[in-house]
Amino acid sequence: MVGMSGKTASRVAVLMGGPSAEREVSLSSGRECANALEEAGFEVVTVDAGPDLAVRLAEIKPDVVFNALHGRWGEDGCVQGLLEWLRLPYTHSGVLASALAMDKQRTKDAYVAAGLPVAPSVLIAKSEVSARHVMPVPYVVKPYNEGSSVGVYLVTEGANGPPQLGPEMPETVMVEAFVPGRELTTTVVGNRALGVTDILTDGWYDFDAKYKPGGSRHVCPAILPDGITDACRDYALRAHRILGCRGVSRTDFRWDEARGLAGLVLLETNTQPGMTPTSLSPEQARAEGISFPELCRWMVEDASCDR
Repeated sequence: MVGMSGKTASRVAVLMGGPSAEREVSLSSGRECANALEEAGFEVVTVDAGPDLAVRLAEIKPDVVFNALHGRWGEDGCVQGLLEWLRLPYTHSGVLASALAMDKQRTKDAYVAAGLPVAPSVLIAKSEVSARHVMPVPYVVKPYNEGSSVGVYLVTEGANGPPQLGPEMPETVMVEAFVPGRELTTTVVGNRALGVTDILTDGWYDFDAKYKPGGSRHVCPAILPDGITDACRDYALRAHRILGCRGVSRTDFRWDEARGLAGLVLLETNTQPGMTPTSLSPEQARAEGISFPELCRWMVEDASCDR
């Protein structure tokens, strides 16, 4: 296999774990990806990313680094910068796109500049959010630089008062108008948008719903009007390009079907989509006839520096 590094890739280091709030998800993703890459014929070394990461990689001497990290440090441009410094070809997006997509407000600014629809939101001090309703209910409060619905508060019509945010929340948070309707998502692989998944839950699509077996149900491909399917695919590909993503990304939407196309808004773009047994991107790839080992092989083939 010829990677963009210009040589045959045979030894792949899979980065997993790490220190973020999404460590357990990353460990699961890393194990799944390592198994798939071994099935695809690679020599695989798994690395639980810690402060000695540069030393470990120098010892392993991989041809390609498969980034299965999630959350801060792993998908915000930090580890990408380290890999650029070491000149090790790696998967997924580069430094700038990773940092931009991890910052939900700057991501939205990029969407708006490109004419893509978003829900109104504001960055505001945590203390102020706990003191008063900073926008009409219903609304969502969340960190602006975490993923996987970590630390998300939904404030509904029946709320007795503003949310009392826990100590895990940062000093500045995003408050976003809640968009009713269906949770949709579309994966982009290279320059190709895959299908659309409709995510069904019994309540809020939080961390447990995303990652615990039975936490959510996926309809893939989603049963939608053709215009909405086409719009999701178009918007996801445009978001991927606008942010400068590489490899695989996944863009999440809310769709208020009562409003038709006007009810479709982008929530965020994930530059490190989950690769767990319940994850969406591998499922969408399977629906397109791409097996999980084939998807992981493609990601290794696509790896490079200067992303």
